[in-house]
Amino acid sequence: MSKAIRIETTGGPEVMRLVEHDPGKPLRGELRIRNRAIGVNYIDVYYRTGAYPMPLPGGIGMEAAGVVEEVGDDVSGFAPGDRVAYAAGPAGAYAEVHNMAAKSVLRLPDSVDDEAAAALMLKGMTVQYLFNRTVRLQPGQTILFHAAAGGVGLLAMQWARAMGVTVIGTVGSEEKAELARRHGCEHVILYRSENIVERVREITDGAMVPAVYDSVGKDTFDASLASLAPFGTMVSFGAASGPVPPVPLSALRGTLYLTRPSVLAYSARREDLEAMANGLFEMVGAGKLRPVIEQRLPLAEAAQAHRDLESRRTTGTTLLLP
Repeated sequence: MSKAIRIETTGGPEVMRLVEHDPGKPLRGELRIRNRAIGVNYIDVYYRTGAYPMPLPGGIGMEAAGVVEEVGDDVSGFAPGDRVAYAAGPAGAYAEVHNMAAKSVLRLPDSVDDEAAAALMLKGMTVQYLFNRTVRLQPGQTILFHAAAGGVGLLAMQWARAMGVTVIGTVGSEEKAELARRHGCEHVILYRSENIVERVREITDGAMVPAVYDSVGKDTFDASLASLAPFGTMVSFGAASGPVPPVPLSALRGTLYLTRPSVLAYSARREDLEAMANGLFEMVGAGKLRPVIEQRLPLAEAAQAHRDLESRRTTGTTLLLP
């Protein structure tokens, strides 16, 4: 019998339990995958706390890499032994074995190992759509990106550098500032001791920025809007500090744009999922992007991984190893 992290009710990290759980044979259109590395993401916290509803009792986790063990009926393009990765629902990736719909699974190229894939799929595809679809960034632009030393942030720093885009990144400590700089962040704001809006105005000589990428939420939302140039876009793609309170339309000052994208929406069609993944794998293969894996924990310590993530003690990516 294989093991998995399951939750019976929403709440703190303590609701996650490692139990015996075998998903059984794959159903029609599914693959049975033995996970080798599992990515930890803030969306997992949203599901665990009930911010994003899901059926309970149930599994948790959206991202992993592993090997196909068995192929269900009406599945083509996959065979037992294939190296694969996924970053999609339903939740349940915190497991030794997980059954996934084949339409959401991607075969891995030799250039991407299992740990890299588990660290890259959800976060890397997030950066891909943020920079290429939500707002089509152009060389020479300057953007503001919050949580620049986080798992998504460090990939975004590298991707922006490859695109010729200058990043102003916010971080919570000098240690995180140095990490962000090493990965391509040209200007760093220590948000605990510096005024974000004033620093953006200083760095841009008053021009402000055409796009702000904000996964922090409540604590940074007002500063994000105030940092935008006329006709700029506020991209709210997370809420690590809590949900943003209702915002009056007048806050957009008559010229600003506000959007709340998600990777699941951008990858809902198979052709879009493949295009996003291919763009990601090309960046890795070209040496322009590499995952920054800072924490590796056993699957049984998933609760500790969440505690570390929510306390903002982590940098880069955390992996769970079955």
